Amino acid sequence: MKILVINSGSSSIKYQLIDMADESVMATGLVERIGEGQGALIHKAHPGTDREAKIALEQPIPDHADGLKLSIDLICSGENAVCAMDEIDAVGHRVVAGGEKFNRPVIVTDEMMPDLRETERLAPLHNPANIGGARDAMALFPGVPQVLVFDTAFHQTIPPQAYMYALPYKYYEEDHIRRYGAHGTSHKYVAKECARLMGRPFEELNAITVHLGNGASMAAVKNGLCVDTSMGLTPLEGLVMGTRSGDVDPAVHHYLAVNRGMRLAEIDDMLHKESGLKGLCGMNDMRDIHAAIAEGNERAQLALDVQTYRIRKYIGSYMAVLGRVDAVIFTAGIGENDQVVRAKAVEGLDPFGMKIDHDINETRSKKGRRINAADSAVDIWVIPTNEELAIARETKNILQ
Repeated sequence: MKILVINSGSSSIKYQLIDMADESVMATGLVERIGEGQGALIHKAHPGTDREAKIALEQPIPDHADGLKLSIDLICSGENAVCAMDEIDAVGHRVVAGGEKFNRPVIVTDEMMPDLRETERLAPLHNPANIGGARDAMALFPGVPQVLVFDTAFHQTIPPQAYMYALPYKYYEEDHIRRYGAHGTSHKYVAKECARLMGRPFEELNAITVHLGNGASMAAVKNGLCVDTSMGLTPLEGLVMGTRSGDVDPAVHHYLAVNRGMRLAEIDDMLHKESGLKGLCGMNDMRDIHAAIAEGNERAQLALDVQTYRIRKYIGSYMAVLGRVDAVIFTAGIGENDQVVRAKAVEGLDPFGMKIDHDINETRSKKGRRINAADSAVDIWVIPTNEELAIARETKNILQ
């Protein structure tokens, strides 16, 4: 079975073609600057092998349908083709928010499109593009199953006391305002991979998963089920992120409107695009922040301190939620590659049985590895996420 995985963003498309016989990646690519004057595409056939062939193109890409067609042409035609178009058995799509209605992967139909459009208000920056990608693929692959895999699905086992906000109940009943979370595909993947590496059933694992990239979130996993997560109604709540604020007093909106005359849309834009690490120090790339700290930049140091303090505080709260913690798992761009952030995130947690081995933590690897000290009661892991493979597995499962 060959499954094409698509992650359609507002001006980009990421894709992978995976052969599920051995879960090998047959082709991968990224289309960027869709709808701008000059688009760009980087495509690799047989990546990571001695047959790897890379193609880079720059040309106008008017819309997502054109970008997807260009990608399919590279996959299925020309001297570097990896398979025929009719060999692709299914297409799996990442969708950020599924709300309460879509609590597991689904095979998309025309009839469910109105319900899918209803989810767009939960993730207005992501869902319209995600769902649009599915519509484009339906047109390109008539008769081929299109499977939607929702980032919120893993969090649907969270109990009411964790997902409810203390607002008038009518806003939950009528508007479905509650905690939904995000990054669920990644949290589930690394938690299952950790259970495998530890040699224990996933259904017996208690873990805290820490997904740290430009977007960041955490989850508490109890006996293989998610019981809490840091993101909320939207992906804005929770940890300090690259440009997103994370937790703030809700009255900030009113304060800025009254005292600075800001409109609600301006405040929302500021919280999403000008806050987080960028808001604190003007930079949202951790490599730049570390370089600035080395030069004595105090605001860069503050940004790092605020970010890691928030992570540490969530770890502590999730330890209380879980009672027994078998593992803390770091993943995603920062979580996998930034040893300073990992070390500061667990700093001072020795009395709670969490102790990092600083020498091992400094070691780079693309494989899952344990970085805790020998006398740590809680395992600390770094496990690379693979959301594309996770989506492909979910797609295969639902088809079977």
